[in-house]
Order: sequence, then C-alpha cells, then structure tokens
Amino acid sequence: MPQRFVDISTPLMGGIRSDPPHMLPKIRYANHHDTAPQMAEYMGISVDQLPNGEYAAREDVEITTHSGTHMDAPYHFFSRMNEKLVPGGEPSWTIDQVPLEWCFKPGVKLDFRHLPDGYVATAADVETELNRIGHALRPLDIVVVNTAAGARYGHDDYIDRGCGLGREATLYLLERGVRVVGTDAWSWDAPFSFTRQRVKETGDVSLIWEGHRVGRDIGYFQMEKLNNLPDLPSSGFIIACFPVKVHKASAGWTRAVAIFDD
Repeated sequence: MPQRFVDISTPLMGGIRSDPPHMLPKIRYANHHDTAPQMAEYMGISVDQLPNGEYAAREDVEITTHSGTHMDAPYHFFSRMNEKLVPGGEPSWTIDQVPLEWCFKPGVKLDFRHLPDGYVATAADVETELNRIGHALRPLDIVVVNTAAGARYGHDDYIDRGCGLGREATLYLLERGVRVVGTDAWSWDAPFSFTRQRVKETGDVSLIWEGHRVGRDIGYFQMEKLNNLPDLPSSGFIIACFPVKVHKASAGWTRAVAIFDD
C-alpha cells in the first residue's frame, strides 16, 4: 500500500522571528566560490585549476539545541524526574538517553487552533478533543498539538501565539502512558508573555513553566516548533522523531516525520 510522508519539522532558518532575540539562529553561507581560494592555497594550486573555480559549499551555524524543531529531554525541565514513580525520583535523562522505541510510534493530533492565544489547556480540554476524534490513548502514543501558533512561524508574533498545555493536561497524558509529545508553538507551555501577566496578577509562581515541570513527576520528552500539523489526520499515522544525539544535552534537533497510508 502506498505511504505518504509529511514533514512536520520546521526548517532551521536565520533572519526570521523563530525565537526570542537572544536565541535566534545565525547561519553564514559560504558558496562554492567562497571556499575555493582556501583549498587552492592549501593544495598549492591556482583557483582556476579547480573545476569552474569552485570547491565546497558550507554553512557556519550558531544555534542552541533548542533552535528549530527539536526534542526536549527531561533534563531540560528539572534536574530530577519520576518523583511520582520512584521514591525520591531519579536523575533526569538527557537527550542522548531517549529510548529510541519511543520515537517511532502511532501519532495522535489534538486540534486546539480554536483556543485563544495564551490559554492553558486543561485535562478536560484534552479529554473532550479525544472524544471528538474518537481516540482512546494507548501507552507510548505520540501526541502532537496543533495550535494557532503553527500558522505564524517566522512572523514577529510567533512566540506569543497559541495555547499551551498546563500541569493537569500534561499529567493526564503521562498518566495514560504517553511519553513523547509535541506542539507547533514555541513552547509546550502557554507563551511566557501571558504567564508573566498571570503571575503578576496572582503572585502564583507555580504557573511558571507548569507543563514542563510535570517532568519532575513523570519523565517525558517534548517536541517544539513542529510544522504542517493541519495536513495530518487526527490519528491513524506513525511519527518518526529521532533527535540528534548530543552528549548530555537538554535537547536535540529533530527531523520529525508523519507517515500514513495514502
């Protein structure tokens, strides 16, 4: 049976508003002619002795492990994890410790594009959407969330768009065996600009990063800045999302792909 592959990753690009200013990727492109003089000098020849005076194209990149589509490890959220599962918890896993079998599993899409920017989705919101699409969660399902942010990637308002998943919604997924999740927004949590206002109004600092911090209770892996989620059905597809193996890192860049029968 023919299969369809949908790239649900965003391209790593410079010059767009993909992150806060201090985290923006920088990419310097060197074309075939730019690199030719250095190689010619090393080889002791003239540039015109190289084919068409060309050598190798190359890019020099300044990024963080959280640039572009990436997967966060529990170590990103807190120094310890699984405090609900293991007495006293255990050291949080880094991205090079992700179980590979967790990264190639059936996918489920929650369509939360109708929820307003800054909204913190609840367990009831998750349950309502699962009922709407007629899906019962299974252990190790990969759950991706389509928010209003996805359509704004690269625009000036991107990091302030979309809803987030709060503590109870994240726990709802994890307690049912989900261990890898993802969003097309900049963060799994609601945009920081909205959280800052809520903390100012309530004085409740537990609202800061509440979805991420659930990793203290149950360790999980989380993708951010996904793409093309409207092209996916609600279920019935596989997600492949193997992160780059960065030693002892809090995250790794990920080429996430959805695969389903066409």
